[in-house]
Amino acid sequence: MAHYFEPSPGVTSAEATVAVTVPGASFAMRTDRGVFSHGRLDAGTAVLLRSGLPLPATGVALDLGCGAGPIAVTMALRSPGLEVWAIDVNERARALCAANAAAAGAGNVALAAPDDIPADVHFDVIWSNPPIRIGKHALHGLLRGWLGRLAPAGEAVLVVHKHLGADSLQRWLTESGYRTSRAASAKGYRLLQIHPSV
Repeated sequence: MAHYFEPSPGVTSAEATVAVTVPGASFAMRTDRGVFSHGRLDAGTAVLLRSGLPLPATGVALDLGCGAGPIAVTMALRSPGLEVWAIDVNERARALCAANAAAAGAGNVALAAPDDIPADVHFDVIWSNPPIRIGKHALHGLLRGWLGRLAPAGEAVLVVHKHLGADSLQRWLTESGYRTSRAASAKGYRLLQIHPSV
């Protein structure tokens, strides 16, 4: 079985285009098999993008696990002064995200494999629908690494369904030293707002 978090999806390509319309952004998004949320805008991602959470006008942003790019493209269109990094281990996802950003006119999106972001880059904001299905241990390692690159005044927002461990993840983040609160809940999803400890 192919997973969207594999570097090279083994499934045959079958593209489908989705119209994404959320506050501050409207664009066509190409999706494909082997990439998260083929043929639709994922419900959790939609909750995040429709939440009304503000973005900084400038600075550096990260879409962690970008998939086809709905979060990265929306961030870039809403805040053209932001430098938006979009990362994914899945090469098909990165190609789609790059194409979708270009088609939407979001020239401030930079695509990279996770290991290719320079070590000195820190983020003012991270938005993510994280890959919960990689397993708790791998997820905690992933988050520990990227949240550690938040700027001192930075903020991360994760969207996680309550049935996929949102509340236990919030507890783990708090126990790990991050100031974590629930910014919103909708359709079973929690928006976890995370700040570095002061």
